[in-house]
Amino acid sequence: MYPCSPNAKIETKCLHAGYTPENGGPGVMPIVQSTTYRFDSTEHVAALFDMPTEPMYSRFANPTCDAVEQKITAMEGGVGAMLTTSGQAASLLSVLNLCSAGDSLVSVSTIYGGTVNLFSVTLKRFGIECIWVDPNASEEEIEAAIQPNTRLVFGETIANPALTVFDIEKFAKIAHRNHIPLIVDNTFATPVLCRPFEFGADIVVHSTTKYMDGHAVQGGGVIVDSGNFDWAASGKFPDFTEPDESYHGVVYTRDFGKMAYIIKARMQLMRDFGCYPAANSAFLLNLGLETLPVRMRQYCANAMAVAKMLKSSDKIASVTYPGLPDDPCHALAEKYLPDGTSGVISISIKGGREAAVRFMDALRLASIEVHVADIRTCVLHPASATHRQLTEEQLVAAGIDGGLIRISVGLENVEDIIADLEQALDKV
Repeated sequence: MYPCSPNAKIETKCLHAGYTPENGGPGVMPIVQSTTYRFDSTEHVAALFDMPTEPMYSRFANPTCDAVEQKITAMEGGVGAMLTTSGQAASLLSVLNLCSAGDSLVSVSTIYGGTVNLFSVTLKRFGIECIWVDPNASEEEIEAAIQPNTRLVFGETIANPALTVFDIEKFAKIAHRNHIPLIVDNTFATPVLCRPFEFGADIVVHSTTKYMDGHAVQGGGVIVDSGNFDWAASGKFPDFTEPDESYHGVVYTRDFGKMAYIIKARMQLMRDFGCYPAANSAFLLNLGLETLPVRMRQYCANAMAVAKMLKSSDKIASVTYPGLPDDPCHALAEKYLPDGTSGVISISIKGGREAAVRFMDALRLASIEVHVADIRTCVLHPASATHRQLTEEQLVAAGIDGGLIRISVGLENVEDIIADLEQALDKV
């Protein structure tokens, strides 16, 4: 599948995986800007509806997108991937591929606020219950939350914006003891800093809008399948092991083996929901992927310098950055993220919400954005923005208070970033 070895380093995969002689090779990925494709016979089209081995319609497959999917698959070390139009769409489809009305999932409470709303409100309307657990809960407490109708466990490698580090191995063992898969949102870490499959995760999702794109030019998401979960042995997923009457009686585990999950997601869900990106979006995403390893190293270096500066300020009540030795999640960060903990820092300003607003409004270089993981430094007040829809109890569970500010450290000269933060702190 890949012109580079499966054992190639991440930098090589970012540059070479996904390119084939058919699409021109590295540097000339084509933009196949077409909704449809022409076939040489009726029989050819009919065969594709039985076994989708090539793109037939751009609502669920496209050659440019396919090349990028292959690249991300190689980066994460999986067997297949499917792009979506947003990270939220990836999270939604990753769950709907496993859950139906009457089922439940278990998720840690510190995940991204938009995903909290997706799980607790929208999925509830679908008849799917989300059971919340503390990421620091004991194995016994987590196990007790898993019900007979629970179909998956969900967590974020680095939580947005609480920045807690997810204990992937612990949750994977618990999930597998109960014959269900673990889904991990790896957006902030990217496969450059952490590859969750190596620690027992079964499915990975990303908001590619963030570090993978890196330039704030297009939204997107992706689901990656490890191929490691045994759906047949689980006994809890008849949709995988029994004929799908909506698709000519295909049996996903029988007909697609290790790729059963990702093929089912495409053939069932992407076919019906149609939240597939355009070829041009995939082309732009690929440009971001090609520089991802270089950018991630610089994000981490800049953020560490900024975090140390912020720790020394008497205007700040707390600094959360897993890379700091005294951070509560530092031990987990050393295990899962030895090469760095991204460019995102959470701080709590003394004086609460009013002081946080004064600080943010005084910034000159850093901009206030409803975004994160950009090449430029940006800030956001989660309680007023991304997590505004949460109740006070949900804010506390997510590790958010009124003075909390999320700082996404960019790639500007770190001395300039620090100078801007210092002058804004002087005005608090």
